[in-house]
Amino acid sequence: MNLDKILSEIDLEISRLQQAKRLLSENATVPSKRGPGRPPVTTAGAKAAKAISPRRGTMSAAGRARIAAAQKARWAKVKKAAKSAAKSAPAKQVAAKGTKKKSAKAAETKTEAKAQPSSVTA
Repeated sequence: MNLDKILSEIDLEISRLQQAKRLLSENATVPSKRGPGRPPVTTAGAKAAKAISPRRGTMSAAGRARIAAAQKARWAKVKKAAKSAAKSAPAKQVAAKGTKKKSAKAAETKTEAKAQPSSVTA
């Protein structure tokens, strides 16, 4: 293909694209730009919102008492499980702050050294 034929095909494609753009821009409705913030509620939207979610009443004292009792039962169950888990697992000894935790071997060697009298005479 020679250069002139390539350029003529490109020009033809550009003209097709421009025509398609013109058709689309004529038929497209341009949405208006929105401002910042929440859009205002229309009267139809407000009526629909009220119809969908009716106002709920206050809770009765008996209902609150049932919920409180159920929550107390849940917490009692959790505390009971924690207490039984603490009994079954041995408690870990935590070293005081600033002190080093001694290993079992180091403690053994120290007790053995105390048990055997030193053979060094002064």
